Amino acid sequence: MAGDTIIGVPFEPQPPLRSILHDQTEPESQHGDEFSRRLFKIRSADSFGQRSSASILINRMYAGRGYQTTALSETQLPTRITLVASEHDETIGTITIGFDSPAGLHVDDPFGAETQALRDAGKKICEFTRLAMDNVVRSRRVLASLFHVAYIYAHRMMGFDSLLIEVNPRHVRYYEKMLGFHVVGMQRLNRRVNAQSVLMCLDFSFAHDQIDKLAGKPQLESASHSLYPQFFSVSEEASIVGRLMRTQPDAVYSHSQATPPASDSTPH
Repeated sequence: MAGDTIIGVPFEPQPPLRSILHDQTEPESQHGDEFSRRLFKIRSADSFGQRSSASILINRMYAGRGYQTTALSETQLPTRITLVASEHDETIGTITIGFDSPAGLHVDDPFGAETQALRDAGKKICEFTRLAMDNVVRSRRVLASLFHVAYIYAHRMMGFDSLLIEVNPRHVRYYEKMLGFHVVGMQRLNRRVNAQSVLMCLDFSFAHDQIDKLAGKPQLESASHSLYPQFFSVSEEASIVGRLMRTQPDAVYSHSQATPPASDSTPH
């Protein structure tokens, strides 16, 4: 399925933990080289198999938190794009982008007043939902890559300027610190998943500035206390945009194709 790959990405170039039974005479560099050669791929989940695998990952990761979830639709909807990260065709991460339309967004319930205020202020809002990462991998590089490609779709290709997410109240500080989100809706019950959530917003102009300054420079991650150094470099981003424009020329959002959203908004 190489044809539907948006980008292939190397994992962080660091060696895995060594077994105490491992031959201590083996050169350390061999482990680092082996890890750096591992690749994962970011794809648009267009096939039934990809969407089923993403649904399985979401259900597995969220069931332990007590969240209610529903399976992804069998096909991509005009107002939704699901991305998957995979290694050897095994899904290790997923995120869904939702575009505002006359049908609304998942975050309108329970944050309808807040989202309407943003619309009234002229903001072009979208949402990221169903973020799930495999517990075994738990790689910041995978998270950053999924988030960056989702940003490219929503902002660079579709022209949305504000991103909304619902998060578990315990995770608010992480999104503030690592990505620059700010709270726009205080804690309340999300009835779709029967869990408390907080509404947060990211101005894509801030993300754009951080990408210009930090992206592609993982050595700056510790000093910046940010996830943006793990994003693709500016030149890599331009290549991704070019590839998407060539391979997915119809990936331009149309409000006229809007359909009501399914209940898939789960706090991160």
